Amino acid sequence: MHVVVMGAGVIGTTAAWYLLQNGHQVTVVDRQHASAQETSFANGGQISACHATPWANASTPKQIARWLGREEAPLLVRMRFDPQLFSWGLRFLRNCTDARARINLEKALRVAIYSRDCLRALRDDIDIDYKHSTRGILHICRNEQDMHAVEKATVQMQAYGLNRKLVSPEECLAIEPALRDAMAPIIGGSFTPDDESGDAQMFTEALTRHCIAKGASFQFNTKITGLIHDQDRITAVQTDKGEIPADAFLVCLGSYSPLLLNPLGIKLPIYPCKGYSISIDTTGYSGAPETALIDDSVKMVYSRLGEHLRVAGTAELDGYNLRMSERRKQLIVDKALELFPNSGDRSNISFWAGLRPVTPDSAPIIGGTKYDNLYLNTGHGTLGWTMSCGSAKTVADLISNKNPDISLTGLGIARF
Repeated sequence: MHVVVMGAGVIGTTAAWYLLQNGHQVTVVDRQHASAQETSFANGGQISACHATPWANASTPKQIARWLGREEAPLLVRMRFDPQLFSWGLRFLRNCTDARARINLEKALRVAIYSRDCLRALRDDIDIDYKHSTRGILHICRNEQDMHAVEKATVQMQAYGLNRKLVSPEECLAIEPALRDAMAPIIGGSFTPDDESGDAQMFTEALTRHCIAKGASFQFNTKITGLIHDQDRITAVQTDKGEIPADAFLVCLGSYSPLLLNPLGIKLPIYPCKGYSISIDTTGYSGAPETALIDDSVKMVYSRLGEHLRVAGTAELDGYNLRMSERRKQLIVDKALELFPNSGDRSNISFWAGLRPVTPDSAPIIGGTKYDNLYLNTGHGTLGWTMSCGSAKTVADLISNKNPDISLTGLGIARF
């Protein structure tokens, strides 16, 4: 078949790769000049199955109430008249129970663990350099409350097959010696040895070249304006450069997926969540970590990408606005240098913000729609890089009428 993939981020590009592997003709359409120029551009850099804990759980409403009005809060809701946020928020609150959190954790881990395996297999198949590290991911905690949460999450994830273990403060320092310079208390944490890190943009750009070598067409600088349908089938993608007809169509547009699909009567409960990142030049400095870390107490992640330390964090619900708050930018810098004061050049820090497509249950939307030949691979939230290969192979197999390797139960749009 000829399949059009909408979106050339890590989600769309990995989908193109697996569709090519299944023998299809593939066209990828993106409004940017190259792959991975939006949400995949400067994310946290982690393949982190250990970070699959759903945002919605029994304790979340109280946390959000405490954070209201605080510019430095890990999750900031900018109050505004926003029907999309209101509708999403109601669904989110319905997932704030322990029972639903356990179900949602299993769904997210199912995709994340499978995806990690798919990425390794892909590396075995092709030569691809993206500054990756297989040293695992270390969770660290600064206080007893967060340590308790990590202990609970570790036990739950172990029950679903994740190799994750609790570690003492001394073990944290042994795993990552750069923490010895930290100006913040570290009371313990957990370690997931099979998790990884790497530059998502670099990976996506390299995989794009492999896709083109296998015959894929990437149409950049092309804005998608709509989908043309005839009864229960899509016939073409409408763009500012003309129509692109095909046999099947795959939406991988992240936060922008609902905007494309609303006119077709497909209501996706996805809301854009702005995340910030900084990249610190580590050239000539010896205090940057080599192991990827998650700082649970401040909800930030750290990944060493060659000569740079990528630090990402904060979640801001502010619609499709990419404006960056100076106070939140400074918060990430301060917390990063508090943990790793000798990590890099303080005068050479680059800032970035991107919109992460968050669902109310923190699981992606993978599968078909009411249109026979229209498929979805979107809504991965903060775990797009983590879930990219697994969700891509799954939806490619589905489009190819092959049985996916993992169950799609609870991942389709019907769950909403």
